[in-house]
Amino acid sequence: MKFTIVFAGLLGVLLASALADYNINISDDGNSAGSGQQSVSVNNEHNVANIDNNNGWDSWNSMWDYESGFAAIRLFRKKTCIVHKMNKEVVPSIQSLDALVKEKKLQGKRPGGAPPKSLMYSVNPNQVDDLSKLGKNIANMCRGIPTYMAEELQGESLFFYSGKCFETNILWIVNIAFCGKTVEN
Repeated sequence: MKFTIVFAGLLGVLLASALADYNINISDDGNSAGSGQQSVSVNNEHNVANIDNNNGWDSWNSMWDYESGFAAIRLFRKKTCIVHKMNKEVVPSIQSLDALVKEKKLQGKRPGGAPPKSLMYSVNPNQVDDLSKLGKNIANMCRGIPTYMAEELQGESLFFYSGKCFETNILWIVNIAFCGKTVEN
């Protein structure tokens, strides 16, 4: 009886730590400015994925908060944070993120198969006053820097937009463009 309880407790501790977090690092020559390295860290306990793009002055960090339904990108050069609702039809679930990234990593720098899905957002030039409505994780990430909301452009809006955009390629899975005055050089 004691052995069963100890074994079950030990198994629970091992499974909890195995399922809570994982990290994936990928060198990617297809990033926004042509080179760099991306890494993704997933915390299943807090339902958050963190994507880091290390590319010198063009580095950025993105957080996908599956609990709040918001995502944010922090643009280091611009010293700004852009927040948007996650499009659950395009952004992979937290459960499938690991498998997708590993599949793309095995295919090499020029992955075969379906091309990445694309999203385009228009950034509202008015700063967000109350970060708390975006969830604790996003509020902590964007605290102390100008933060803007972005709305997804769909349909005809995509063809008529003529402003400047900041484009991200997230691990060959999703391409996201943020357009508007707050991202212009």
